[in-house]
Amino acid sequence: METLDYVPLRLKKNEERRLLAGHAWIFSNEVDVEATPIRSLEPGQPVTIQDSRGRTLGTGYANPNSLICARLVTRDADHPFGPSLLVHRLKVALSLRERLFEEPFYRLVHGESDGLPGLVVDRYGDVLVAQITTAGMDRLQDALLSAFEKVLRPSAVLWRNDSPVRSLEGLDLYVQPATGPIPETVEITENGARFQVPLLAGQKTGWFYDQRDNRAWLRRLSTGARVLDLFSYAGGWGIQAAIHGAEQVTCVDASADAVAQVEANARLNRVDDRVQALAGDAFEVLRQLREERARFDLIIVDPPAFIKRRKDLKEGTAAYRRINQMALQVLARDGFLITCSCSQHMAADALEKQVHAAARHVDRQMQILSRGGQASDHPIHPAMPETAYLKAILCRCIGQ
Repeated sequence: METLDYVPLRLKKNEERRLLAGHAWIFSNEVDVEATPIRSLEPGQPVTIQDSRGRTLGTGYANPNSLICARLVTRDADHPFGPSLLVHRLKVALSLRERLFEEPFYRLVHGESDGLPGLVVDRYGDVLVAQITTAGMDRLQDALLSAFEKVLRPSAVLWRNDSPVRSLEGLDLYVQPATGPIPETVEITENGARFQVPLLAGQKTGWFYDQRDNRAWLRRLSTGARVLDLFSYAGGWGIQAAIHGAEQVTCVDASADAVAQVEANARLNRVDDRVQALAGDAFEVLRQLREERARFDLIIVDPPAFIKRRKDLKEGTAAYRRINQMALQVLARDGFLITCSCSQHMAADALEKQVHAAARHVDRQMQILSRGGQASDHPIHPAMPETAYLKAILCRCIGQ
């Protein structure tokens, strides 16, 4: 189906300014509900977005049950939102990744930043893992599969539609093969290391490609180092540290499955003699390591988002400070700390402030050596700060 049944969605006076500045979201309080009774729209309804005078701003889709009640997909009247546009945007996204990466292991589609709001696609060679988070994109599942086939001809596509964000859109949560047999694991390479990535049972869409560039720091820091990798998942940081010459690596994750994956990846890279994997809560493990007076030359703190919603800001910020303070208590004199936050609601300077405060609390002086963000296959939309979420700090901590 090449055309969709669009209905008009009209904004209140002056509420188009953010869209004209490049943003793609429309909130329910910005809609003229007399001209457009929002509750009459179906979840995922294709819409023609208009300013208060009826001038067309573009096309997209709406969901009356969501605070973000509409998303603008295209401003081009000649190429409205629909199956043909999906193919075009997918080709554009692919051309960027093929220029950036030598091997087909990357995030292929990163939502709004690639002009496809509500869609994330990770590529593992000829296997795609896709996640849909909005009702508008969910209605186009068949068209998406057709677009994948036209552009990439994948051997298999997995829907990882288990993100809690789907609940806000009134969508079911599930993990389900869409096409082809889904392998239990796939092998990727990153910065010279090999990894077996679990697709069906893994976290998020399988692998955290967003940290690729930041993990390249390990090439300069790992030689001869005792390394602690907290929230290690499948060992993306720790295994690379071992490959680059770490003397001993301890990976910690709360998931027993993740620990088993670390051990498998250590064997795959022939560094299992220097990599130890522990199952446990990172805070509890750090407490035990402190009691044992353990010391590490390099510590990586890469936790899941402690701040999932704006209302979690105070509690989550305290958690970032606490985990970094505990890490610093087992960091050797003049050791290196790589600390990260994937919480979109935490600003980069706020993370630095908390790490600095943690360092002062334990009488350490922090030197920031480098700042990192998400890799280039996770592009940032300049008008949408929501698309810039990952922060990473490489620092040295002097004293004690």
